[in-house]
Amino acid sequence: MTKANSSIFRFAIIFMLILEIRIQLSEESELLVDRSKMDLTHVPKDLSLKTTILDVSQNSISELQASDILSLSKLRILILSYNRIQYLDISVFKFNQELEYLDLSHNNLSKISCHPTVNLKHLDLSFNGFEVLPICKEFGNMSQLDFLGLSATLLQKSSVLPIAHLNINKVLLVLGEHYGQKEDPESLQDLNTKSLHIVFPTRKEFDFVLDVAASTAVSLELSNIKYVPDDNEYSYFINVLLKLQKNPRLLNLTLNNIETTWNSFIKILQLVWHTTIEYFSISNVKLTGELDHEYFNYSGTSLKALSIHQVFSDAFRFQQGYVYNIFSNMKIQNLTVTGTRMLHMLCPLHISPLVYLNFSNNLLTDVVFKNCTSLTALKTLILQMNQLKELANIIYMTKDMKSLQQLDISQNSLRYENEGNCFWTKSLLILNMSSNILTDSVFRCLPPSVAVLDLHNNRIVSIPKDVTSLEALEELNVAFNHLTDLPGCGTFSRLSVLIIDYNLVSHPSADFLYSCQKIRSIKAGNNPFQCSCEIREFIKSISQISSEMVKGWPESYKCAYPESYKGTPLQDFHISQLSCNTTLLIITIGVTVLVLVVTVTFLCICLDLPWYLRMICQWTQTRYRARNTPLEELQRNLQFHAFISYSGHDSAWVKSELLPNLEKEDIRICLHERNFVPGKSIVENIINFIEKSYKTIFVLSPNFVQSEWCHYELYFAHHKLFQDASDNLILILLEPIPQYSIPSNYHKLKTLMAQRTFLEWPKEKNKHGLFWANLRATINIKLIEQNK
Repeated sequence: MTKANSSIFRFAIIFMLILEIRIQLSEESELLVDRSKMDLTHVPKDLSLKTTILDVSQNSISELQASDILSLSKLRILILSYNRIQYLDISVFKFNQELEYLDLSHNNLSKISCHPTVNLKHLDLSFNGFEVLPICKEFGNMSQLDFLGLSATLLQKSSVLPIAHLNINKVLLVLGEHYGQKEDPESLQDLNTKSLHIVFPTRKEFDFVLDVAASTAVSLELSNIKYVPDDNEYSYFINVLLKLQKNPRLLNLTLNNIETTWNSFIKILQLVWHTTIEYFSISNVKLTGELDHEYFNYSGTSLKALSIHQVFSDAFRFQQGYVYNIFSNMKIQNLTVTGTRMLHMLCPLHISPLVYLNFSNNLLTDVVFKNCTSLTALKTLILQMNQLKELANIIYMTKDMKSLQQLDISQNSLRYENEGNCFWTKSLLILNMSSNILTDSVFRCLPPSVAVLDLHNNRIVSIPKDVTSLEALEELNVAFNHLTDLPGCGTFSRLSVLIIDYNLVSHPSADFLYSCQKIRSIKAGNNPFQCSCEIREFIKSISQISSEMVKGWPESYKCAYPESYKGTPLQDFHISQLSCNTTLLIITIGVTVLVLVVTVTFLCICLDLPWYLRMICQWTQTRYRARNTPLEELQRNLQFHAFISYSGHDSAWVKSELLPNLEKEDIRICLHERNFVPGKSIVENIINFIEKSYKTIFVLSPNFVQSEWCHYELYFAHHKLFQDASDNLILILLEPIPQYSIPSNYHKLKTLMAQRTFLEWPKEKNKHGLFWANLRATINIKLIEQNK
């Protein structure tokens, strides 16, 4: 394993471990502190006493002292990998009784001193500069030790003895660059572990005689193997593989970072074939040279699964069919060949026991396994990331795969244009066609028995109404398409999981939830929802469902339109039902208008509302004119508040009603019989006293139109109205005056009654107060004393 690959692997392990522990930690006192990649030279002093996980990896720390972590009594995980520590005294951890996980890999350690109080579950000292295995006798007290990482240049059998009685789940052994000069082949015989991973140095070709078969390991992983033999060269690596036959417990073998020839690669496969190994994995393989056609012996194997990942070859001119033939006719259940740039694969010559077949990340075309009738036991076929083009060819390929239950053809360039070939195998239950260029037409040709269908990241605009009956469909993923609405469950009667996020759904229909009664999980967030009336019912329906059922609610469900609501969570969008229901709005307006009409009619008929409104209007106009007319102008030459013009037949009302109600408020009234100057003509008195009065009040009645003098008074007052541009006339209608009773020469009276508002004397006593208040407000003005 190269340094880069081992780093990636280790980071992944650390990340997964921390994630797992953080999930398990439920107490509020647990605390993760990450100070990695901060160019630290010492462990920070400002750490919380509650620190449970401390990550100070990838720094420049060269020394670890007890005082650095003395106060961290709750520390459970300490990651110090990728630093510059040269020496470690384990006694620095004597006060950290809860410490379980210690990672000191990738440092400059060459020596450690032990302490009996430490009882770790995970101890990693790999990728350091130890000459011999750093195993102290105190390690034998670590009864809970589950993982042990070691590194050494010299292996001695005696070094393993202190931990021989421990049942360690996994041991990682990294051999130094000078390993092999004084090798003890039996140095690992007493190692008691289920999983052993040995990382060989990368400096030279494999030339070790280490007996890896001597351990109790069930799983063996070997990294960094350079095996390029000559015809006469003694094969160290082949000899190691031959020794594996001595270990009947070994079931899993993994080879990483191999550099060899094509012939040696096939020879390795043949040797492993005849061991007790059941699961064989090879990754990161570099092959050179030509390939000789030799017979491959398929007899007598325990192998169940073969996995080959990332194969690079510098040989292009050999018959690849020979390699395809070897793999296709292997009598195993599981075969994985990924990342090899494989162009084709042959159909097995006989009925194959293959149950699982993974050919992802290659260059296969959609003519692979064409007319292949020997894969009748195949249940899972993965052709992800290849060069597949026509879905019709894939459909035709599956027709003879009678046991096929899961098919993954994602990340290709598949299309379907209603070719008519729609004879899927009837056994297919799980189908992944994501990340292709499929359109709506794909729904017209789907396996009728499919239960899980993944079509995300395609070009689907809508789900046609005439969809092929999918009564068995339980899970549907159509995320990252161009759908504008949620599909109904008319054809998907058993649908329980729907993923439709990242589409163009703006007005989701609430009918979906009503039609899909078996739905138990829906993910429809991150769509451009338009917050308007149409979405009210959907929000209402979603809000009534548990948050566990609606994935991402409410964070992923936000308004996109209109601009005023952009970014608003759907749960916070509210609009009244009245604004959205036209019929209800019309009914509400109609009822309101009707109630208003009835109310106004009642007020007009029973309470004489028009009269009150007129009085209030006149009051308001009077106060407005009074505020906007200069006081000096109003007071100039005034002696009376009002001049009263009335018919003699109405004098009783004037003297019994009008005068008492006005003069009691210190309002001065001019009456002709009381104030006219003797010796002057009547006309001269009329003109003089109209000039000296603030207002002129005309008491109108049928008697008024019969009085000649009243006519004169009206004339002169009207003349003053136009001369001074003032509003000095007040008309009191004592009794109604029919238009036909007004003489034709009283055209000024007709004009005034038609154009001016008059005060109508109410017959009801309860209205008299408002009448007199309005009249007093009209004529009320302060008179200057010297003008009296």
